[in-house]
Amino acid sequence: MHRTVDRRAFLAAVAAASGGCLDGATPERSGATSARSTGASENGDGASEDADATYRNPVFEKVFADPTVVEADDAFYAYATYHPWGGARESSRLIPIARSTDLVNWSDAGAALASMPDWRDADGLGLWAPDVARFDGRYVLYYSYARFGDPNPGIGVAVSPSPRGPFEDRGELLRSDGIGVPNSIDPCLVREGGTSFLFWGSKRGIYGVRLARDGLSVADDSDPFRIAGDGVEAPFLVKRDGRYYFFGSRGTCCAGAESTYHVVVGRSESLRGPYRNRKGTPLTEASGTTVLRGDDAFAGPGHNAVVRDHAGDDWLLYHAYERSNPWTGNGDVPRRVPMLDRLDWRDGWPRVRSGTPSRTVPVPRAGGNSSGASRFRSETPRE
Repeated sequence: MHRTVDRRAFLAAVAAASGGCLDGATPERSGATSARSTGASENGDGASEDADATYRNPVFEKVFADPTVVEADDAFYAYATYHPWGGARESSRLIPIARSTDLVNWSDAGAALASMPDWRDADGLGLWAPDVARFDGRYVLYYSYARFGDPNPGIGVAVSPSPRGPFEDRGELLRSDGIGVPNSIDPCLVREGGTSFLFWGSKRGIYGVRLARDGLSVADDSDPFRIAGDGVEAPFLVKRDGRYYFFGSRGTCCAGAESTYHVVVGRSESLRGPYRNRKGTPLTEASGTTVLRGDDAFAGPGHNAVVRDHAGDDWLLYHAYERSNPWTGNGDVPRRVPMLDRLDWRDGWPRVRSGTPSRTVPVPRAGGNSSGASRFRSETPRE
């Protein structure tokens, strides 16, 4: 049976049930194959030592939507939109965390927040699309905080000395009414030259603003600037070879196998834009250039992060649906699972080699120091 679910409607349904979670466990895929690399020996932490080893998508069987990732302590920590992995008894699973040493083999690492933030009435609210960054010796979490049909959604901020959390909530960073930007969700932090910028937005334009030095508030003398037009969301920015690249997602994200989500990209000579597609048209006037779309096995790939492996190669971490199993058993909640694909660069533009999600992929490399894209932060976990 075909189902169409609005993104915010589905999140509101999750929040409304069982104090923020739905009853019943999320089922694993029937006959699931492990994401663990094949054709390789493994060291003590599961990372492959064979250059010919491969892995299979998805890389984690749990629902893990809107992923972002940070490297710390020789490992990668990923964060996602909240989901009741274990039903009502895990109602504290607000922004789940997964850990991996190789970007392929992921394990449960707890939750970023122990309780719903109190700077809004939490009734019917959801926490989703987080971003995490390390600077000034701590980890800073930015999260979307809204309810279905919310006329004034917002983005909050929390801090922790560890990527595992728990994160201490520091309250509201911005809200739509105060900042003058509709649909203020989907945060992405970037740093350049010690200055922090937050980019955000969903379907009503993508905006950026400069933050205070500690990253916990908007700078008093900073006004929002727009870098992309309507119809796109989930911004993620990287810098490579002196240019700035904007990744975003277009289409429907939450209609199961009918989802049309896909990843687009634009490029700029300046952080503030203008960002242009490969045809040279500004993203404020046209769509970005598509780098990833669905196929006959996976639907709705999108809401990506870009991460470098230990060799300096770039990877796209994103969510998608397996067409054969697109819904959970918890009230028909979309089953968005995390995927990983190599991001190549040709003629100054990023691409996923096939343009669609891969089935079997060579594992990320463990060593080396090749040049990759970066989120141009002044401090990284590997400094």
